[in-house]
Amino acid sequence: MLQAFLLESTITCPHFAKQAPEIMPENACQYFYACTFCGERLKPKPGDYCVFCSYGTVPCPPIQQGMDCC
Repeated sequence: MLQAFLLESTITCPHFAKQAPEIMPENACQYFYACTFCGERLKPKPGDYCVFCSYGTVPCPPIQQGMDCC
């Protein structure tokens, strides 16, 4: 049985605390994200592989499924 997972996560910019809802890729991690407010190119925090795992309200789908994120 396939487990459902969330595809929408709200990213919070670490520079200005602005938030933007985003749709995550279903089968991959997203390493870079260009903030829609300040234009800063975000990378994951040390120890994370994905910007959604670092700055999102929901971790990326591979992590939600208990898989490695890469």
